[in-house]
Amino acid sequence: MLLISTILTLGVILVNGWTDAPNAIATCVSTKAIGVRKAIIMAAIFNFLGVFVMTAINASVAMTIYNMVDFGENAHLSLIALCAAMAAIVIWATAAWYFGIPTSESHALIAGLSGAAVAIQNSFAGINGAEWMKVIYGLILSTILGFVLGFLSSKLTVLLCRNKNRMKTERFFSGAQVAGGAAMAFMHGAQDGQKFMAIFLLGAAFASGQAGTSTFIVPVWLMILCSVVMGLGTSIGGYRIIKSVGMDMVKLKPYQGFAADFSATLCLLLSSLTGMPVSTTHTKTTAIMGVGAARRISNVNWSVVKDLVFTWIFTFPGCGLLGYGMAKLFLLIFA
Repeated sequence: MLLISTILTLGVILVNGWTDAPNAIATCVSTKAIGVRKAIIMAAIFNFLGVFVMTAINASVAMTIYNMVDFGENAHLSLIALCAAMAAIVIWATAAWYFGIPTSESHALIAGLSGAAVAIQNSFAGINGAEWMKVIYGLILSTILGFVLGFLSSKLTVLLCRNKNRMKTERFFSGAQVAGGAAMAFMHGAQDGQKFMAIFLLGAAFASGQAGTSTFIVPVWLMILCSVVMGLGTSIGGYRIIKSVGMDMVKLKPYQGFAADFSATLCLLLSSLTGMPVSTTHTKTTAIMGVGAARRISNVNWSVVKDLVFTWIFTFPGCGLLGYGMAKLFLLIFA
């Protein structure tokens, strides 16, 4: 079961790499500030740095996920339920990737874990309400603050550069976008890398018979492993999500891409320091919407936005039910 848990967790990290990590580099690729291959390498490096630095400074996001649910006192059954949750997340995320919809792996992870916990406990007693409230706060923060910061930063950038030479500002923002993409990749690692390392360590604790453990230490090799697998996932299937986020939703100019990256990075940094597990997908896409709306409301492709919103709304109940069903099935087969 430990082997299965490890494979499934790595599978979830891989899927996160091709469905979630591309959001970090979507704008700098769509505005042609950097090529796809170089952007993917950059994303892999800065994902690792984000995992490493933020975990050393503040591992509260990982701790929130680690304590999100209680699978009970039976470590063997807990490990089976955890494997079922990981399988549900892979299925959900792969389906979203197939349709080119940048779903939130963070919310899929939380929903799948919660569904599995309800299945094994046969009640909602296995869900930690206090930790779940951090998710709700994070959802509100990433949606509202991401949009507002994107709108304001775009307006401010236009105001500051209104009398500048256009060619010079284009060159400046092309370079700044690369830096913005690196910063976004860093914060993606800081947020999502911590979440999946927590699941990895949770599986290891269950496998060693520690069902009630509440503390953990993140080894460096695990940080490297998460970063490499995420980078591999981005290189496999990242372009489809990059197209949806960076090209289809809003046609971005370099200064707008920079404004979106700056806004999303600031929002993610605030969330990471306060221990709120937010969605990098929500944060980046709402920042892009704000940037597009700052120039003209019609600049935003609202049909794409509608598809995104419906996916976000259905992720919690959909992946939660899938996690519940998979846990019941796994418990029936392996328990």
